[in-house]
Amino acid sequence: MNKPLRRVAIFCGLLMLALLLRDNWLQFVRADELRTHTANRRVTIERYATPRGDIIVGNKAVTGSVETKGSDFKYKRTYTNGPLYAPVTGYASQAFGANQLEAIEDGILTGDDDRLFFNRTIDIFTGKPRQGGNVITTINEKAQKAAFEGLKGKKGAVVALDPRSGAILALVSVPSYDPSSFAGNSKKDQEAWVALQKENNPDDPMLNRALRQTYPPGSTFKVVTAAAALENGLYEDINGKTDSPLPYTMPLTSQPLRNDGNLPCKNASMNEALRVSCNTVFAKMGIDLGREKMRKQAEKFGFNQEIFTPIRAVESVFPDDIDEPQTGLASIGQGSNRATPLQMAMVAAAIANDGVLKKPYLVDALTAPDTSTISQTKDSTFSKPLSEENAQKLQEMMENVVENGTGRNARIPGVTVGGKTGTAQHGENNKNNPYAWFISYAKSDNGSPVAVAVVVESSNTLRDDIAGGALAAPIAKSVMEAVLGR
Repeated sequence: MNKPLRRVAIFCGLLMLALLLRDNWLQFVRADELRTHTANRRVTIERYATPRGDIIVGNKAVTGSVETKGSDFKYKRTYTNGPLYAPVTGYASQAFGANQLEAIEDGILTGDDDRLFFNRTIDIFTGKPRQGGNVITTINEKAQKAAFEGLKGKKGAVVALDPRSGAILALVSVPSYDPSSFAGNSKKDQEAWVALQKENNPDDPMLNRALRQTYPPGSTFKVVTAAAALENGLYEDINGKTDSPLPYTMPLTSQPLRNDGNLPCKNASMNEALRVSCNTVFAKMGIDLGREKMRKQAEKFGFNQEIFTPIRAVESVFPDDIDEPQTGLASIGQGSNRATPLQMAMVAAAIANDGVLKKPYLVDALTAPDTSTISQTKDSTFSKPLSEENAQKLQEMMENVVENGTGRNARIPGVTVGGKTGTAQHGENNKNNPYAWFISYAKSDNGSPVAVAVVVESSNTLRDDIAGGALAAPIAKSVMEAVLGR
């Protein structure tokens, strides 16, 4: 072979080697990147080529799929009672992606999860199209509807838990939205999405208030302060007198702290102070304990950390760098103290479950298309915020609130109910209408099957009539009755 031909051969060989290297680079190194690239429309087309699996409440699917027309995306998502279950399901949209359970369990719902490999293989041999699995939730249909109906005409959220397991029985946020309205990729879907955004809708209907919004918990937090006092030995006898002067002026301040009315709060027992909701007693209690003990007790209940249900709940905050007056305010659920409805439901659940806090969870099981179980959630202990003895003392106090105090609207004949009301200041110098809170639990012969937290952010109620016992307690009662089968 002469020199020119040899050079051409070598050059062609180098080109072939470069081509092989490039081909292997694309196939083995960048394969996942290219497969999932937003510009790869074939992947998106394949994603919507078959119906998604369903999200189940009770024995009913609250999602579905329908064929679309005039689009290369064959199927789009549908929702039954979309606004009712949106805080649970989230959305799956051809144009805007997915969130919440639709996103977290996307692999199961689309059939792409590795745990469905065997099912996909069988489908290839039988000629069936790819099928998605199902997500079985822990939601109690009747409790969910009771919470949603109770919040009608209001803005707020409800969370109900089974204290014995941590299963989430209700998760409601109002105002809500219908995920079906923008599930497709048409101009109409685009318009529906834009209309729901916060900049175009000040009610922010797509905000999951149960998990993603924090509020000052108001007097509902006094049960945490009471738990701290019992656990740290500040007080042991819930019916004994406390060291609580009236009027009470917090250190470093000059104005006496006010109670809501002319209440019998001077040296009131913990039981009496919770019944009538004495600010002075619990603020001084928190200051006497100090911010470190208060913070540590709050953190045992779940404050200052994100909670995954598996949907992420933002962290509730008990502040760290605060002085004595701020500690006093935080101890009555004001100041920098902020909590999600989920967090306050966890507080009630831990007390109801004799001091053991179970980890909240929303997914009971994942199933394959043939209904076989892929995974089953087992309950687990989140923490033990207080001893059984002290939990039972707090139960006595909370039951006194419902029987003889501010929580009478939550009473259920023949059922033991414990609760705590709260009316939290809103805005600078409390210029906005306050938040109305209620946390509670109900007992049956099998323990405490339900704990509830309700927050009413706003309503048509006159400012002077806004109170946790008036607005939030009846909603909690209806949810508890639904779980108990009343």
